[in-house]
Amino acid sequence: MMPVIMPSVTVYCASSQRLDPAFHDAARIIGGAIAARGFDLVYGGGSIGLMGEIARAARAGGGRVVGIITHRLLEMEQGWDGCDELVVVDTMRERKRLLAERGDAFVILPGGIGTYEEFFEILVGRQLGEHDKPIGIVNAHGYFNPLVAMIEHAVEHRFVRDGVHDLFVIDPDPAHVLAAVGASLADASPPPAPTR
Repeated sequence: MMPVIMPSVTVYCASSQRLDPAFHDAARIIGGAIAARGFDLVYGGGSIGLMGEIARAARAGGGRVVGIITHRLLEMEQGWDGCDELVVVDTMRERKRLLAERGDAFVILPGGIGTYEEFFEILVGRQLGEHDKPIGIVNAHGYFNPLVAMIEHAVEHRFVRDGVHDLFVIDPDPAHVLAAVGASLADASPPPAPTR
């Protein structure tokens, strides 16, 4: 009998320990909801900041956790030894490639330059038709309002196509974001094999 492969959600988020505690709530909700829906969590492998929150919440909910981190960041971000699988790679390029490849969907939580870079890379990939995986942004406490304004500004000046907003869902409520992403995953799932 073939093992059941569960859909995976790659989450991009901050490893900073200096954040307002209010941002941690969204990470815990997403981690728990990923586990509750039976999805695997794929993330940056750290044990601190929002990374640590989401991983611990997913694991506490019975979810499988896959961390992907570089050798250099293993100590800086304190790689989490609670991962079911911790993949340690040499370069950020390889880390980003695996994070993108191993996720069937993407959720973006508040983060810094690295999180922005990862978001735009997967957004461009979707716009170019390199993948059709759902993308969700958790706009916790309005953190991503300037990002939305920047995208709208680019659309207004015709540097970005009008339809870019259709390529992702954004909502302040993490549960709503994961519900939208989860619905897209369910729609994309192949039909069950016929029984004999």
